[in-house]
Amino acid sequence: MLKKQRLAVAVLLALASALPACSRDKKADCATPEVFCVGLVTDMGKIDDKSFNQSAWEALQRAQKELGATTQYIETTDPKDYPKNIATFAEEKYDVVVTSGFGLTEATHAAAAQFTGVKFIGIDQFQGPGAEKPNVVGLIFPEDHGGFLVGALAAMMTKSGKIGAVLATDAVPPVWRFGEGFRAGARHVKPDVELSVVYHNDVGFDKTFTDPEWGKTTAVSMIDKGVDIVFGGGGKTGNGALLGAATKDAYAIGVDTDQYYTVPEAQKVLLSSAVKLINDGAFDLITMAKEGKLPSGNFTGKSGYAPYHDLDGKVPAEVKAKMEELRKALLDGTLKTGVPPTKPGQ
Repeated sequence: MLKKQRLAVAVLLALASALPACSRDKKADCATPEVFCVGLVTDMGKIDDKSFNQSAWEALQRAQKELGATTQYIETTDPKDYPKNIATFAEEKYDVVVTSGFGLTEATHAAAAQFTGVKFIGIDQFQGPGAEKPNVVGLIFPEDHGGFLVGALAAMMTKSGKIGAVLATDAVPPVWRFGEGFRAGARHVKPDVELSVVYHNDVGFDKTFTDPEWGKTTAVSMIDKGVDIVFGGGGKTGNGALLGAATKDAYAIGVDTDQYYTVPEAQKVLLSSAVKLINDGAFDLITMAKEGKLPSGNFTGKSGYAPYHDLDGKVPAEVKAKMEELRKALLDGTLKTGVPPTKPGQ
């Protein structure tokens, strides 16, 4: 009998491990009109990644609390599972499926064509002219705003008068907007600041975001030439730049989310991060979906900058005041970055 019980437990564990990681305790009757269901399919990584996945899940949790939504998530462990994970929610008649990150763009659009009665929110998934789907909205962000703010911060905080940015390829519009926003913000507050903005264009798309060693050595090279603040952006490549700054005890600035939490090795030198306010943007769109007002095409969220954390005491009051002044001016439109949506010629 004991042997049979052990066998039964082993079978159950094997079946559980074959399922995608999720928070699915019980199935909701999402086909019922009065039940509003929202599902999240993550990109690679966990729901507590302190980045896109976690921010998106926090938006769903807000929807559960404030809108009475039934919410679940599925953690993706292999990119080939994107279609299957999305279809899991769509087949259960979820009202809205949120997909986290530009890597899910193709799978999201394919699912939208198959499940026309489901609404899809694609985080960081720009829809080009002519490629829009009527039941898909891409939550995009003004990366130039975030870049502008941290560029201004770097220019106001530099002691050497030299600042730099180490970024993945400028062939990806969000990366280019971050970099050129950084340049514009720095010039706005200090026209004579020395700028070095380097894009990792010497490799293919398969490596430009996943080359921390290049990011680190490029940042160290800049610092050896007098740069004392480095802005790193573009996946693991940008993270490498932050680590390079940490090894040289130079200030660093992160990207996308508050990288104080995602790159703890750089905490002691992390001045701030250019952030995308994913939680707010996703929640706004979920609210619109519940009200039957979800737009299609692209919806622009907000960008900002992260707290100064351990370096808060190093940032003068007048710099903090100027940063808030710039942030508000960008939000209300009285200040423009001058950075176009895409790199000229692309």
